Amino acid sequence: MKLTKKFGAILLLVVSMSGCVKSQETSLFNGKDLTGWTIYGTELWYVEDGLLICESGPDKEYGYFGTNKHYKNFELNLEFKQESDGNSGVFIRSTVDGTKISGWQVEVAPLGKHTGGIYESYGRGWLIKPEAEKEKHLKVGEWNHMKIVVNGNNVTSWLNGNEMVNFDDEKIGAGEGGIVLQIHSGENVKVKWRNLTVKEL
Repeated sequence: MKLTKKFGAILLLVVSMSGCVKSQETSLFNGKDLTGWTIYGTELWYVEDGLLICESGPDKEYGYFGTNKHYKNFELNLEFKQESDGNSGVFIRSTVDGTKISGWQVEVAPLGKHTGGIYESYGRGWLIKPEAEKEKHLKVGEWNHMKIVVNGNNVTSWLNGNEMVNFDDEKIGAGEGGIVLQIHSGENVKVKWRNLTVKEL
């Protein structure tokens, strides 16, 4: 009886410790180089003054920057600062073939263009946009904090502490892939990123 109780206590401790390890927040960007990521396309991704920067390249087409690791259920936190045309996005459970992406984008865009909304590329298009009054939470020309929680069928986004959308979708729930940053096609697109962290759920 005592042995059974002791074994049960040890098992509970192991499970508890395993949960702690799984929920630990880790950095996705080391501030020095692009380790852990892959560039897709000819657009520019580089590190300067400890920041990750993306900007239009010679082809002025879509470009992507994706984690080598796949993430299913997670909380992602990051900060972005838009310069010039800051049209970008954060893809979840996504894969890239050449410069064609399969997955779902949490929008990062200029004022009035639905930052925090969810868009399905090469599929259904806009799935949900934030309510119009929530557009004001974007700080133009300043650093913005975005949090994205992906868990099962649900995706919820926050911008500067304000919930933007909360969306359930079975197709997203079945998705597999990495976290991918986007640079939009066109000229003069530039976005700076910092403090990218992920906590698996």
